[in-house]
Amino acid sequence: MNTVLDQATRSGAWADMRAATARPRRRRLLVLSGLALALVAAFAVRVLLGDYTFTVPDFFRILFGEQMPVSTFILMESKLPRAVLAVLVGVALGSAGSLFQMLLRNPLASPDIVGVSLGASAAGIFAILTLDLRDGAVSAFAVLGAVVIAALVRWVAGTTGGYRLVLVGVGVAAAMVSVIQYLLARSNTYDVQLALRWLVGSVNNVPWQTIGLLALVLAVLLPLLAVLSRALPALEMGDDAAAGLGVGRHRTDVLLLVGVLLTAVAVAAAGPVAFVAFMAGPIARAFMGGRHSLLAGALVGAILMLLADYTAAYLIPGVVLPVGIVTGAVGGPFLLWLLARGAATGRTG
Repeated sequence: MNTVLDQATRSGAWADMRAATARPRRRRLLVLSGLALALVAAFAVRVLLGDYTFTVPDFFRILFGEQMPVSTFILMESKLPRAVLAVLVGVALGSAGSLFQMLLRNPLASPDIVGVSLGASAAGIFAILTLDLRDGAVSAFAVLGAVVIAALVRWVAGTTGGYRLVLVGVGVAAAMVSVIQYLLARSNTYDVQLALRWLVGSVNNVPWQTIGLLALVLAVLLPLLAVLSRALPALEMGDDAAAGLGVGRHRTDVLLLVGVLLTAVAVAAAGPVAFVAFMAGPIARAFMGGRHSLLAGALVGAILMLLADYTAAYLIPGVVLPVGIVTGAVGGPFLLWLLARGAATGRTG
């Protein structure tokens, strides 16, 4: 009789455990499905609506090669490239920001805050204003600048934790701002205007070749991130716990390098679009019930970019704002809210 009761108890315990693990999985699937649908809707709004609207049949006819006067040019040379670039940049920044926050266990540890984006910006501005470079050469300098600054921040911060890295990153970011201001102050007006258009962050007037190159790089980096991210649950518990589970500290550095490269190629294509990487992680985590998710962060980043670009294009009639102005205007208060919320709840990470 006792044996039968024990077996029933164990069966009930296993059923409860399976139910407990199934609930987060269902929530994750529902949230990711909802974010994917929201991304499709935001993409459709950005491409089909606005000052020049398209019907869905006309969109697909033009997409598959039919020529329509004016409509083909507006769709293929203005609306569609901006929307595609916004998605790619948003995915790169959203996944990079979520990765930084997961690895360093700090909601402030995004590429915007720790100096990676500003390192890429300073290198790009140096290439434009000092070396008189353009297009691909500027992008290469931006990638190099992001990697160098990330390595510097990591070296100075050491292995003592996420908060030291954030503090070092904030200091290095301030130094990069000074470098950018110096370069702008010593240059002529025309070059400064050119640099400022790149520095604010924009998805306007980016050629299809650049978009294709970004897509190709992301096709390499994102699957690599998906493979390496299998170690994230162990790394989130800390270096000592991860080492006990057989995950070496070098895995953190490799993942951070992938995050830096994702940020760098996004900045190289569209300039340093402010706060998208920073906002995507906390918003995705809120949708996921407090759980981290790189995929949710990537989807949220893409949605934020599309909505911000649509707002930038049509907020002021007759004026097309760079998308970085909108994300900066929203991201600044979001940062203050996150800091105030952390202080109010007593959380430090």
